[in-house]
Amino acid sequence: MHELMWLLLPVAALTGWVVGRREAASVQGSGRRGSIPDSYLQGINYLLNDERDKALEVFTQMAEIDSETAEAHLALGSLFRRRGEVDRAIQIHQNLVARPNLTTQQRIYALLALGEDFMKAGLFDRAEEVFGKVIEQDAHVEQALRNLLTIYEHEKEWSKAIDVAQRLDRISNRDYRDSIAQLHCELAAAAMAEGEVATVREQINKALKVDRGCVRANILRGDLEREQNRCRAAIKAYKAVARQDLAMVPEIVDGLDACFEAQGTPERLEGFLREVINQYPDGRLVARLAEIVSERRGTHEALNELTGLLRRHPTLVGIRRLVSLAYSMGQPIDPRDLQILLGLFDRLEAIRSLYRCKKCGFSSRSLFWHCPGCKQWASMRPVEEI
Repeated sequence: MHELMWLLLPVAALTGWVVGRREAASVQGSGRRGSIPDSYLQGINYLLNDERDKALEVFTQMAEIDSETAEAHLALGSLFRRRGEVDRAIQIHQNLVARPNLTTQQRIYALLALGEDFMKAGLFDRAEEVFGKVIEQDAHVEQALRNLLTIYEHEKEWSKAIDVAQRLDRISNRDYRDSIAQLHCELAAAAMAEGEVATVREQINKALKVDRGCVRANILRGDLEREQNRCRAAIKAYKAVARQDLAMVPEIVDGLDACFEAQGTPERLEGFLREVINQYPDGRLVARLAEIVSERRGTHEALNELTGLLRRHPTLVGIRRLVSLAYSMGQPIDPRDLQILLGLFDRLEAIRSLYRCKKCGFSSRSLFWHCPGCKQWASMRPVEEI
């Protein structure tokens, strides 16, 4: 009931507004009634008493829905949708759309709301149809297109999603180029699974034309060229990823390794990793370099190499590899290396969340009795250590 009262605030506010408007009209001698219909007030009363079925029946059977009470009906329908009562929301909004005495603006709002009801219910075909009607009215086009984009992405209709995203990019203040590039990558990935090489190349080119910084497009290009035994082209694509975003290099190491092996130059991976680690000492790359050194020059050399790297840039993955190598050699860890461990654990402890809200997941190192995230009382609990 407490939740219902909070959700009814918009409806109550609109009711007050409607009453005020009508009383003002009455005072000015407009000839209009100075109060809203008894049935409308009865419906609000049912809502306040949590008798939602009776309230719904009253509102949908009201003979009078005009330009003033329509706003309250829209708020009521949205209330039902937010509460998860989508059938009731659909009934309210369908009833509104069918009324002949609404303004054009109100009818469009009702259509938008009805489309969102259908989306919430998973009726995507019906939602698509409703949003199409909104766009035909040339009003609130951006909002309708955003909803259509969500539908097409959910349904994996990538070509339709691209068309919508391109329209949004033209009319919106938001930049949709990254989204369009990713949608082309989805088409490329689907084509790759079907072995349609020409389509893969076409979609990758389109993705990079839209967004030159699209990492995924070059990863896909590298994978395609490697599958086609075009190792030189694959290496070029994979190295382009490193120029775009060093943080994504771990995603292409296996592909590069396979290409270098196929070319008979496996040692080139070691040089590539050293070059990247100097700029971006990712723990996974450090551990991979240690594996390569161990295979080629022995575990002892790998341990020395790894220790030197970790003293400069300690990472959890690197520390794990260090302990694993030391254990495999039956060699105790150098006390100086233990200092690396202690320093790393201190850093991890310094950033670890100590409390988390059991309601919304808000995390903090301080205990709040009133959660800053969801405003619940006594919902913050200590986080168990890993």
